[in-house]
Amino acid sequence: MTIDEILEMMDDLLDKSVTVPFSNKKSMVDTEKLREYIDNIRYNLPTEIKRAKEMVADRSEILTDANSQAEGIIKQAEERAKVLVSQDEIVKQAQEAANDLTAQAKAMDQSIRKAMTDKLNSTLGEAEKSLQKALNEIKAMHEAVKAAEKQ
Repeated sequence: MTIDEILEMMDDLLDKSVTVPFSNKKSMVDTEKLREYIDNIRYNLPTEIKRAKEMVADRSEILTDANSQAEGIIKQAEERAKVLVSQDEIVKQAQEAANDLTAQAKAMDQSIRKAMTDKLNSTLGEAEKSLQKALNEIKAMHEAVKAAEKQ
């Protein structure tokens, strides 16, 4: 029986008590029954207190477990954040390396194009000179043939 039930029974006992005439609303109760209820409260009170202490201990244990789990979750989150930051740093370094390689490739491309253009201009200049010389020789032969024809 719980203390609440015993108190409820005491309350019922008081409700069923008989009012004493001419006593300014005083009532008569069964004192033996009332003492029995009080003894039951005294008997059950340590049990109720024990349960309350167990609840407090359980609450403390639950809070300790929850705090441990929260710390574990925070630790995992921090480790994950470190990994992500590390991966982000690797990506940044790779991007910088790729940008450097692209810049080097563009510079090399421009250098090769310039060298090729210079070589081509030089070769075409020499070819033009050779062709001009050959054309001059052809013109000279042509003039010589015309002159020989007139004679």
